Order: sequence, then C-alpha cells, then structure tokens
Amino acid sequence: MTKILLLSDTHSYIDDRILEYASGADEVWHAGDIGDLKVTDQLKALKPLRAVYGNIDDAEARAEFPEHNRFMCEGVDVWITHIGGYPGRYNQRVREEIYRNPPKLFICGHSHILKVMPDKKTGLLHMNPGAIGKHGFHKVRTMLRFEIDGEKISNLEVIELKR
Repeated sequence: MTKILLLSDTHSYIDDRILEYASGADEVWHAGDIGDLKVTDQLKALKPLRAVYGNIDDAEARAEFPEHNRFMCEGVDVWITHIGGYPGRYNQRVREEIYRNPPKLFICGHSHILKVMPDKKTGLLHMNPGAIGKHGFHKVRTMLRFEIDGEKISNLEVIELKR
C-alpha cells in the first residue's frame, strides 16, 4: 500500500502544515505551477516526489520536471499533467491519448478547483487537488490524500487549509 499526498498550484508557497501532511505520506505528487523550486526541494527532503511543471513555471522547473509524468504506482497506471481538463472537457493536448490509451488515474491542476470524478467513457478516475498556494482566486486551499493498494485507489480525503 502506498499513501499519496496530491497537491498542485503552490505558486512558490509552502508552509509547515503542507510539510506535516507530506511527512505522513509515502510519496508526494505535485501537479504543476510549483513556482520557486524551494517548494519541491523541501518536499523532496521529506519524501519521494513526482511532479510536473505548470504554465507559470520557469526554465529551471521545466528542466527538472516534465510536462507529462506517466508511471505505474503499484498496479495503477497514473498520468499527471498540469493542464489536462476533465472528463468530457479534456484539453486538446491530451484528449487523443486519453481516449486511445487511458490511464487508470488522470491527475491535473491549473484550475484551482478541486474535482474528483470518474470518466464513464474511458473508465479512468480524474483528480484535481485544487490549489494549496495562496496565489489565485480560490478561497480555501486544498490537497488530496489517498491510498493505492495494488490496483485499488481508496481512502480518498480532502484536506482544506485556511488562506
């Protein structure tokens, strides 16, 4: 079993609460708009990190992290990208591949809107953890925590922090 902390849109912001949740996970996944790499440096110092760059990220972040990160976590095919859309409204950059070869778990950020929903057409589960940074229109900072055990995704929790 692997315990995952999923976050996105830090926009250079990290605090002790985020780090506290990260320390309780087996892996931390970041769905882009990192901002200052001090964010990912602090996360990597605690736990293994899988991340992608987002549209606000500079050349340094783009050199360290890919635009798309597709990998296996136990028995789950995972695809993380920053701008991906959601079921029925996938971004054109990912749409064809989603329908041709869907992952079991598709993760993106960008919208600052927390969303977890199944795609009945492809069978994948879509997750967007919302935004955990302080920059943006969102009123509540959010992350997701869940577990992967073999091919099963379970124990999904929404973490809300005050701005």
